[in-house]
Amino acid sequence: MMEPGTIDPGFPEAHTSTKMTPQLRFDPSYIRTVPGILKIVQMIINIIGYIIVSSSVYSGYARGEWFAFVSMTGFWLTGVLLVLYLMHIIEKFGKVPWMLVEFVYTALWTFFYFTCSMAVAVWGGYSAAFAACAFFGFADMLVYGADAFFKFRGWRGDEVAQGIPHVQMPPPEVQSPGAY
Repeated sequence: MMEPGTIDPGFPEAHTSTKMTPQLRFDPSYIRTVPGILKIVQMIINIIGYIIVSSSVYSGYARGEWFAFVSMTGFWLTGVLLVLYLMHIIEKFGKVPWMLVEFVYTALWTFFYFTCSMAVAVWGGYSAAFAACAFFGFADMLVYGADAFFKFRGWRGDEVAQGIPHVQMPPPEVQSPGAY
């Protein structure tokens, strides 16, 4: 038993624990990176495709509604991801496998854009709006596909989506009380 006022030799008196937590902040430099540029291009093509399909007289048909769903959902999901990156929220939730999550999302949207672009391309001869939608849909399919490729490479290479990789430090050695 230790006397009051004595210091435990196994635990340093000046022990401080520093844990760096990522700070939320707006960082516009993300939009100058390749992933940021891809997200901006995806959003622009998404909204253009949505506007075109919505202005078509055939927009109420299933193929038009499918294209509208894919383009508008892609616009919002990509927009949310862009905001998460711009505000460094991705970095705050470092335990989430963001590269895998984004790979699955972009691969799925590549497939969705392939299906909805094919559907409107079939009617491209009847509607100039559907032909334009097919063009923008295939363009977005390529952009999402490129993004999926980069996310897959990053995921397989154990890259972090944003920030500094979390390095696991070994625990400090503890000496027995009698050893000096």
